[in-house]
Amino acid sequence: MEETQSAGHAGEQPRQFPMIDTFCEELKQFLRSLEPAPEAVQHFRNARVEMLKGMRELIDRRIENLSRRETHGKKINVE
Repeated sequence: MEETQSAGHAGEQPRQFPMIDTFCEELKQFLRSLEPAPEAVQHFRNARVEMLKGMRELIDRRIENLSRRETHGKKINVE
């Protein structure tokens, strides 16, 4: 491939591999098009928070259950 010396915008470095650079730009645009809308991102974030709250509730109940258990065995008075 041949090198080019001209830059597309002021301050940019010259493109050494224009074919690869073009492919990379197209790929970046494609990947950006797959991003969900900000509203969808917020819904997914809220869902993750709710899942964590549910797990916290399960853990809290398990801790409460373990803390409440009586010791095994009974005290027997011997005469």
